[in-house]
Amino acid sequence: MVDWNITYAAIWRQRKEYLRPVKQLDPIGLHDLLGIDEQKRQLIANTEKFLARQPANNALLWGARGTGKSSLIKALLNAYHSEGLRVIEVDKEDLVYLPEIVDEIREQPQRFIIYCDDLSFETGENQYKALKSVLEGSIELPPDNVLLYATSNRRHLLPELMKDNLDTRLVNGEVHYSDAIEEKISLSDRFGLWLSFYPVNTETYLTIVDSYFAAYQGSPDDLHQAALEFSHLRAAKSGRTAKQFYNAMSAVFLEA
Repeated sequence: MVDWNITYAAIWRQRKEYLRPVKQLDPIGLHDLLGIDEQKRQLIANTEKFLARQPANNALLWGARGTGKSSLIKALLNAYHSEGLRVIEVDKEDLVYLPEIVDEIREQPQRFIIYCDDLSFETGENQYKALKSVLEGSIELPPDNVLLYATSNRRHLLPELMKDNLDTRLVNGEVHYSDAIEEKISLSDRFGLWLSFYPVNTETYLTIVDSYFAAYQGSPDDLHQAALEFSHLRAAKSGRTAKQFYNAMSAVFLEA
C-alpha cells in the first residue's frame, strides 16, 4: 500500500500488479518550459480548480512530438505536490487495470492525476473501453479526487479509416456520423480540455537552447549555428531537440 503522505508519484507495474512509488522525480519546473505559455496557463488553471475541489476537466495534450506535453505534467507535479497533488502513471497496455487503481485511491484525501503518455489506439485494440468507464463512470460515478491527463500525437485517439465514413450522411443540413466514427470521436470527447502543441519556430527554439546554455560566455552566433545544424539533422526544432543538443554539446560550449 502506497503512503501518499510521503509519495508524490507512482507507476503501475503490470507484472506484479502494484503501484511502485517513484523515488526520484524529474526536477523540471514550469519556468523551464518555454514557448507554450497558453497551454501552461490553461492546464495550471484546470489543475488549480481540481485542487480547490471545484469542477475540472480531464485533459488531452496532443500535437507534435517533443513540444513539452509530458514535461508540462511533470512540472505541474513539482509545483503542486505540496498542495496535495499526486500523479499515477499508467501505460496504455495497462488501462484495463484502471478500475482497480481508481478503487485503491478513491477514498484518499489527496488529489490524483492518472497520467497516460503517448495515448492512441490502433484498429482492434480495446483498452480504451476501461478508459471510458473511468472518465465518465458506469453505474458508479467516477471519484471526484481523480482526473486523467493524457498526451498523444493525434487529436482523435482511435484511427479513422476511409471505410468508416461510408455510412456518414447529411440530414437536414446536419452531419450524422456512422456508428464507427461516433465510437472513435466519443473517446476524445470525454476530455473536456484539449490543448494543442505545435512545432516551435526558430526564434523559440534558440531561446530554449539559450536557457540550457545560460552559463555560456562565448559567441551566441557560434552556439546558435551549431544548434540549428543539430536540429536540421533531426528535422525538428523542439524543446526535446534543444535538450538533446545540450546533452551532446555542453562539454564543447561550457567546458572549453
